[in-house]
Amino acid sequence: MMGITGLGHTGFWVEDLAKMRDFYERVMGLTVTDEDEELGIVFYSARPEDEHHEFVLQRGRTAPPGVKLTHQVSWRVDSLETIIDFHRRFRAEGIEVQQEVTHGNAIGIYFFDPEGNRNEVYLRIERDVRQPFRKTIDLDQDPQQILAQAERLLADGGPAYQPVQ
Repeated sequence: MMGITGLGHTGFWVEDLAKMRDFYERVMGLTVTDEDEELGIVFYSARPEDEHHEFVLQRGRTAPPGVKLTHQVSWRVDSLETIIDFHRRFRAEGIEVQQEVTHGNAIGIYFFDPEGNRNEVYLRIERDVRQPFRKTIDLDQDPQQILAQAERLLADGGPAYQPVQ
């Protein structure tokens, strides 16, 4: 039996490819690595030097708005400063944010793209915390205050959310 080593890529069927392309390039900062205008498909990578694509958009969505198709796409980031930058960018762009959270093992932002697909940007925190653990956090603080708040919220979760010894 072969083991899965990770998620290779995911994608969305979209209605307005130009609007969605602008969002994922300009707002999210992904790099277009390939595209076929005739087929209406665009390939993106966060690490084009390592991975041809992790994300795909293709024209042709047939489900009406509001239909739940994908639970979420989560984008791992490199630092708490990057999370704070996305917090400010989403506010400036008028992006609908569902929640800014600590999961105990991550700090993230749940948000919706222009066609209502839920995404998350998150920073992995190296600790073992039972999931689901999701508490709102204030990203209008400096990084040290955010980390301190995350610690307090984890403690408020009670013993069920502490690492297994």
